[in-house]
Amino acid sequence: MNLILLAPDQALSDSHYQLNTRQQEHIAKVLKKAHGDTLRVGLLNGLIGDAVLDLERWQVTLGQLTTQPPKALPMELILALPRPNMLKRTLMNITAMGVKTVHLLHSAKVEKSYWQSPVLTDASIHDYLIEGLEQARDTVLPVVHQYTRFRPFVEDTLPDLLQGRVGLVAHPYQAETCPVDLQEPCVLAIGPEGGWNEFEMEKWSDAGMQSVHLGERILKVETAVPVLLSRLYPAK
Repeated sequence: MNLILLAPDQALSDSHYQLNTRQQEHIAKVLKKAHGDTLRVGLLNGLIGDAVLDLERWQVTLGQLTTQPPKALPMELILALPRPNMLKRTLMNITAMGVKTVHLLHSAKVEKSYWQSPVLTDASIHDYLIEGLEQARDTVLPVVHQYTRFRPFVEDTLPDLLQGRVGLVAHPYQAETCPVDLQEPCVLAIGPEGGWNEFEMEKWSDAGMQSVHLGERILKVETAVPVLLSRLYPAK
């Protein structure tokens, strides 16, 4: 936790915020802060700055919040729903890297049971996104959409997403090498562990998506995602 991220429901006044249990434990056990120390804080979807710790009440008093959050990646990320135990790590990582819109999508090689996982509840997803923001010292909460039907998404939703954006779909076969340092916004689609099937690849192609690969090695989703993001939009 590199940032104490304060939500609106923690506000006691414009400048005073109540720390939640997880924040209290981190401050006490990891940061080891004392009464009156300064903390780096941010307001959810707002600015970043310093605050003074009231250890007796577990509250903070805001100072000057003048720092903007890091710049977001100019990307719409489409992700075939990973296994539940992988989804948490993936959402945290892509949030930390600056993705602000995620579309979780069903595909032929995604187990239908994955959609029943408690990991997909709004509360669970919110917690994973918050952890990613805290890691990266960011404040802008991503939006996560869920689609349980592949074809309606590609035919009805994808065309609007592609307006003004390059469409890329990660696929290891019959694909071009993934571009480096892309200079325009994109829509990036990443498949499940078993990859997209032939029908799905045809639908991506019909929609105007270009197939790209990362080389001969076949990577797990949780590895491929950060590699693709850092290749398309390297940190500067």
